[in-house]
Amino acid sequence: MDASQETAKGACLCGAVTYRISKPYLFFQYCHCSRCRKESGSAHGAKLLLPVAQFEWIGGEAQVQRFELPTAKYFCTAFCKTCGSSLPWQTRNGKYMIVPCGTLDEDPGARPERNVHWDSHAPWYVSAEQLPFFEQEP
Repeated sequence: MDASQETAKGACLCGAVTYRISKPYLFFQYCHCSRCRKESGSAHGAKLLLPVAQFEWIGGEAQVQRFELPTAKYFCTAFCKTCGSSLPWQTRNGKYMIVPCGTLDEDPGARPERNVHWDSHAPWYVSAEQLPFFEQEP
């Protein structure tokens, strides 16, 4: 989304689930906790937080499966029942949506502001800027 756009759309890998978010966001961050790493399958979770009123399921909401980790006070996750892609989820207090940014199909018009839970970052993590860049597979 460019600066003039106020919404961005996202979807799961198979396209069965689609959603729309709108500005302003409360934050955009990289979370390095072990739960976000496991949920994302990556070095960190790239997440947006926004009020529930600024989130809309466009299609396929019945395909969304929610998982609440019993030992966690706040952490949840959601995924597509068909393809397993990570999807946005509502916080347990019902006030906010957490959006995994890798599921966005459009630029949200914001950039990550911070790294959180750095004390538990993956020991193998290397900043992307330190690695070579290739337009396609080398």
